Amino acid sequence: MAFLEISGLQKFYGPNHVVRDFNLDVGEGEFVSFLGPSGCGKTTTLRMVAGFETPSEGVIRIDGRDVVDLKPSQRDIGMVFQAYALFPNMTVAQNVAFGLKVAGM
Repeated sequence: MAFLEISGLQKFYGPNHVVRDFNLDVGEGEFVSFLGPSGCGKTTTLRMVAGFETPSEGVIRIDGRDVVDLKPSQRDIGMVFQAYALFPNMTVAQNVAFGLKVAGM
């Protein structure tokens, strides 16, 4: 069973379809990054998972529990934005790994 399950997730802002039928399963302890061009729905998807946006359609389950109708404070999950060049003296891989290293992982 996936710790985070996103199924059929969609988001519309008026006539604009900004997230289209997004599906993702993430196992407990897995590390996931969303990389893509500006405007492709990364932030909107993360905001829906964290509870700051409501999906137009779809299901978000955390540890088997449907969280779509829960407030952000009830989800026990968060999100972090990190520019790949947070530390310009490091490579992209070193920048991405930095948070894990600090966390002792």
